[in-house]
Amino acid sequence: MTKRCLIRATGMARSGQLEGFGKALARTNAQLLDINQSVTFGMLSLEALVGLERDNALEAMLSEAGDALGLDVQVITVNADDYRRWSNEASQPRLILTLLAPHLPAGILAEVGILTAEFGLTVELIHRLSGRESLEGSAPSGGACVECWLRGDEANIEALREKALALGGEHGVDIAIQEDSIWRRHRRLVCFDMDSTLIKAEVIDELARHHGVGDEVAEVTERAMRGELDFQESFRERMSKLKGLDESVLIKIAEELPLMDGVERLMANLKRFGYRTVILSGGFTYFARHLQEKLGFDEIHANELVIENGKVTGEVTLPIVDAERKAELLEQIALREGFTLEQTIAVGDGANDLKMLAKAGLGIAFRAKPLVRAQARQAISTLGIDAVLYLIGYRQTDLMD
Repeated sequence: MTKRCLIRATGMARSGQLEGFGKALARTNAQLLDINQSVTFGMLSLEALVGLERDNALEAMLSEAGDALGLDVQVITVNADDYRRWSNEASQPRLILTLLAPHLPAGILAEVGILTAEFGLTVELIHRLSGRESLEGSAPSGGACVECWLRGDEANIEALREKALALGGEHGVDIAIQEDSIWRRHRRLVCFDMDSTLIKAEVIDELARHHGVGDEVAEVTERAMRGELDFQESFRERMSKLKGLDESVLIKIAEELPLMDGVERLMANLKRFGYRTVILSGGFTYFARHLQEKLGFDEIHANELVIENGKVTGEVTLPIVDAERKAELLEQIALREGFTLEQTIAVGDGANDLKMLAKAGLGIAFRAKPLVRAQARQAISTLGIDAVLYLIGYRQTDLMD
C-alpha cells in the first residue's frame, strides 16, 4: 500500500448514493480502511479512509461519481505520520462522557471542549441517546442525553471526574465519566437503595411523623445521610423513638409510598433486558416487600421490624443492613448468580451507600447529598432514576415507555 486517502462526500441524501460511491471506489481497486456516514435533516456526510497500491486517478473517478450522485467530494492524502498518529489514538482506552439534563444548553459543548483539551483528550464521536424534543420545544421523554467518546493518553480520571462534577453543577447538567469496556452493555445485576432512591421519602421519618416524633428523627436521619453519624448508632437512636407505634400505620404508609420519578419505566426495561434487580436497604422489609410486589424486584434485603401485639417495639432483627452489609450483599449475590463485580450496578443516595457504590462495577449516586456525589464515581441529579439506562448505554429507541 503506497498511498492512503481520506475521502469526504457531502450533499443532500438520496437513494443509491452508497452504491454509486462504492462502485467508483471499486474501480480504483482501493482497500477500505475505515468509514463513517450520518444523515441529519436530509444532509449526508460520508467519510472513508482508503488505501491504494498505486496512484490510479482516484480523485477524478470520485469527482465524476460525485457529480452524478449530487455529492461534493474531497480527496485528502494522509501521510504516514498522520496515519500512525490516528492508529495510535484508536488503540488507546476509550472514555465515555455522558451529558444529562432536562434540556442541554448549547454552551455546554464549549465547556466540554475546554475540559477534554485540558486532559489531552480528543472527542472521537458525539451522538444522542435520548429522544428528540417536540416542535413545541418540550423536553424529550426521560430528559436529554448526549454521549461523547473520548480518546487520548491515559488521563487522571479522578481529577477529570472532579472537574466534570463542578462544571455540571455550574450549568445544571449531569456530566458522567466512565471507562468503556466490554462490561458496559453486559452488566447483569442492579442493586438499589430504597429510601429517597426508589421512593421519594425516608420511611423512618414518615413513621416518626405519624408517631409524633418527626422532627427529632428527621434531624438524626439528615445527619446520618450526610455522613456525620455512624449509621448503626443513628439507626438505633431513631428506632428507639418508634416504640409503641401501631402496626396499622405501616399499612397506611406502604399504600401511599410516593415512587421516584422514572422508577416504573426503569424497572420495566431492566426486567425486559433480563437484569436481576435487588433492593439493599437500611430501611424496612415491610416496605421493600411492598415495592417488590409492585415493581417486580427479584429479591430484597432490609431491616426486619420487631412487632409484638400489633405495636412496634423499637427493635429490629439482626444483622442491621448498614453500609458494610450492603457492600457484602452485593458481592455475595453476584457470586451466587455467577456474575463478576464488573457486571454489577449500584444506585443510592446516602453516605451509607458509598461502600456499595464503590464495590459495584458502575456505582451511581442518585439525587445525593454533596458528600456522596463527590465520592461516587457517577452521579445523576437532574433527571429521573430511569436515566440510569443512559449510563448503561441504551438509546431511547431501545427502551419501552
